[in-house]
Amino acid sequence: MQYRTLGRTGVQVSSLALGAMNFGAIGRTTQDEATAIVDAALEGGINLIDTADMYSGGESEEMVGKAIAGRRDDIVLATKASMPMGDERNHQGSSRRWLVTALDNSLRRLGVDHVDLYQIHRWDPHTSDEETLSALTDLQRAGKIRYFGSSTFPAYRIVQAQWAARAHHLSRYVTEQPSYSILQRGIETHVLPVTEQYGLGVLVWSPLASGWLSGAIRAGQDITTSRSTFMPQRFDTTLPANRARLDAVEQLAKVADDAGLTMIQLALGFVTAHPAVTSALIGPRTPHHLHAQLAAADTVLPADVLDAIDAIVAPGTDLAAHEKLDTPPALLDPSLRRR
Repeated sequence: MQYRTLGRTGVQVSSLALGAMNFGAIGRTTQDEATAIVDAALEGGINLIDTADMYSGGESEEMVGKAIAGRRDDIVLATKASMPMGDERNHQGSSRRWLVTALDNSLRRLGVDHVDLYQIHRWDPHTSDEETLSALTDLQRAGKIRYFGSSTFPAYRIVQAQWAARAHHLSRYVTEQPSYSILQRGIETHVLPVTEQYGLGVLVWSPLASGWLSGAIRAGQDITTSRSTFMPQRFDTTLPANRARLDAVEQLAKVADDAGLTMIQLALGFVTAHPAVTSALIGPRTPHHLHAQLAAADTVLPADVLDAIDAIVAPGTDLAAHEKLDTPPALLDPSLRRR
């Protein structure tokens, strides 16, 4: 396992981090399985665990808390807030009112008195940066969080938040958590240059592109991954975007074979090769999945392999741009772009 400094915090984290989204109902993972995954991850050198309050309605945080009991100080623990937690309209977003409550709820579920990294899961267009940063700064000063970061923020919002922190003399986001993979390289255009300029740590999610780069999806085979059962349109190969992905996967599989690598090693080695990336979040559903992904912990791709990947999916290109989750609200809601 490689270790890198998380932004400018001085905290050392593993280049592969354990994402706990599949713990609980989402991944149909039991507590025993979750604990086994955490045990194997820590034994394999992972020291960063990332979850969120909304994963399986809080069940993921509860499972993580039970799995890390007795060894909290050995783990860099991260969670997230701002996504809806129930039907109440104010149980979401990044207002001071909600973040104070949401953090207390997360700490209770995790069974800890603080988290190392508290992240705003998505940018909240209804709340000012000053409001959010002021609340996070106070929670930091209270000792409930050590650092805070953003997740899936557009580049211009990352910049705006940095300037707001400076203007109002508040603590700033020290990390960003974007989606990044060989098939979704759009963040190379704007987000990663911004994170490098401001010295942010970058924890990338979906480095296996929802399973497209796991080796389980190939031409001529039925797609039976867990994601395909509840997100069928994302894997419907009659759609042009998915046909393009499948074509890229077939070409990438040859690159991996020629280099003596698995598809997982190719995919994880690619994202961790970027100098702006600190860690790649892996989200195993079973211990078997974890071991296959841990095999990529020391993968370093040579220049010719990286060049071959660039020839298949050009730098800065998203093969499924419609799946991006950082789209400005006005592009999704016509009422916001009409007078």
